[in-house]
Amino acid sequence: MSRNFSTPALTAAALVATMVAAPAAFAADYVQAPGSTLVFASKYDGEVFTGKFASFTTTLSFDPAKLATSKLDVVIPLAGTSTGNGDRDSTLSGADFFNVAKFAQARYTATKFRSLGGNQYAADGNLSLRGVSKPVTLTFTWTPGAQPVLSGKATVKRLDFGVGGGDDWADTKTIPNEVAVSTKVVFKPAK
Repeated sequence: MSRNFSTPALTAAALVATMVAAPAAFAADYVQAPGSTLVFASKYDGEVFTGKFASFTTTLSFDPAKLATSKLDVVIPLAGTSTGNGDRDSTLSGADFFNVAKFAQARYTATKFRSLGGNQYAADGNLSLRGVSKPVTLTFTWTPGAQPVLSGKATVKRLDFGVGGGDDWADTKTIPNEVAVSTKVVFKPAK
């Protein structure tokens, strides 16, 4: 009697591929269009540096008059994150920081939205990074139109997610705990 040990592995691989490729679990009004950016800024030994995620995918259901039914889903592949410094980029991909080999993506989801007045809003959601999920608030400006634009900012406490948590990087005098994240997402109507 032979046993096919590859079946569970293939099933797991297919499940992961489906989860990564699957659209958001809600009927989105908008999907991300070209021209969108997602960047972060931090310091190393007092020197400011910025980084950019190579790609990300955003789906959004948003109506300023119906905030209770709004939803946001952002999937961020971590491979290819660039800061313009090869050594730093390699370190970010490694086990002490993003650990891309084990955790290929981060995900931000929000279902609670608040008006901050005018065209300013806050999305209270959860960021999942390195197998940890924690609350993160995204404040943003909403510019309606044929291709609406969400321009937002958030602060992520890297040590809450174990990013740079090793002995070499946990010192917040070397790298601050708070990382500034900003995004500009251009949308088009979902089909």
